[in-house]
This record gives sequence, C-alpha cells and structure tokens, in this order.
Amino acid sequence: MRKIIASEFLTVDGVMEDPGGAEKSKHGGWAFQFERGPEGDKVKFDELMAADALLLGRKTYEGFAVAWPSIKDEAGFAERMNGLPKYVVSTTLKEANWNNSRIISSNVADEVSKLKQQPGQDILIAGSGQLIRSLMDDDLVDEFRLMLYPVVLGTGKRLFTEGNYATLKLVEAKPLSSGIMLMRYEPDRKAK
Repeated sequence: MRKIIASEFLTVDGVMEDPGGAEKSKHGGWAFQFERGPEGDKVKFDELMAADALLLGRKTYEGFAVAWPSIKDEAGFAERMNGLPKYVVSTTLKEANWNNSRIISSNVADEVSKLKQQPGQDILIAGSGQLIRSLMDDDLVDEFRLMLYPVVLGTGKRLFTEGNYATLKLVEAKPLSSGIMLMRYEPDRKAK
C-alpha cells in the first residue's frame, strides 16, 4: 500500500504559513533566513524521487501551478514536480491546468483511500495544512516529515490547530549544520 507523506517546513512554534514568501504574508519568506545546504537539499530531492504523486490543497496547488512550470534545474527536481500526477482537493476549483492534474471535489477520504490502495510509490503532500488536518481526522496520513526551522514567529497559520489530536512516534531526528532539524514521525495507531 502507498503511504501518504505530509512534508512541511515549520517554525519552532509550529507556523507553516508562507515559508517562501510567495503569499506576501507578515512574516513571509522566513525559511530563506537559513541555508538548508546540500544535506537538506538531498533530503528534499530524495523525498520527491520516492513519490509518484502529489496530493495538494487548492491554495498550495494554485501557488505551485504558477511557479513550477517555469522553473528549470539541472538536478531534475522541477521536471519531476511538473511531471508527477497531481491530485488537488477542492470544492471551488473548476479547472486544474497544471500538467497531469485532477480535481478531487467530494468524498475526499474515500478518494484518497483509493489512491493509497493503488500500486506505486509515496503520495507526497506539501503545504496544504487544511487538507492534512482533514486527512489526520480520517487517519490517512502515514508519516509527517518536518523541517523544523530555528525561528519563532508568534503568529501565522499552524500545521496543527485547536482540535487536532494525534499521538506520534518519532522515527528520525537529525540536525543540519544550519540549525534546521529534520524530524520524521509516524502516527502511533496503537495509542488510540
């Protein structure tokens, strides 16, 4: 069975909002204060290469669909992003024109469960906090991969919000020389 991997950039206080600055929020671009370095870049590259589909919420999808088609890189990251099948969860989006995109507008838990049952590699979620929280409620997230940045913003959209509950098992914790911490967690399904 395929795994749903939620991969996020987070601040120490749990903010996920606008790490790259594209949303033009109050603290946007906070991730660029730190050099991820070759080690962090390799983590993200390997993660993408281990996936064969993207699952995205509407806002993240729209941002990615504007940015990624024009990006080129020698490593092949952009080519992979643009080539993968993309499933965008939205009740308002009418068209998904980025290459290989399909809209999931209803029965999200059932549709995602069906995707997990198909043969293949990981299904990767980036950003998409509302979608992740919904999938958590339906016990569909198999792993959280968090890049924890050594910054506290005090405000902003958080990955986990009031009402979320999950018991997680730490799978890996690895510091980067930049002070960024790589954290991998799996749901502790026995603890429920």
